[in-house]
Amino acid sequence: MAERLRVCSGSDAVRKFERAGWTVARHRGSHVMLVKSGYEYTLSIPQHDELGPGLLRKLIRQAALTVEEFNLL
Repeated sequence: MAERLRVCSGSDAVRKFERAGWTVARHRGSHVMLVKSGYEYTLSIPQHDELGPGLLRKLIRQAALTVEEFNLL
């Protein structure tokens, strides 16, 4: 059975993606943009108290991670 996605805030998600090698490109308004060399995507993470599960799964998929890997970060 697949591991459950844990709820996290936008700032927690940014920290986890930074541990996975992504870097903050810019912070404008309520969104943080993360980039990583070799990836075509720029991750746009809203600085909300709680990210919805659909958005969080999409970001994890774009970062080429699994839910299990993301939860361990």
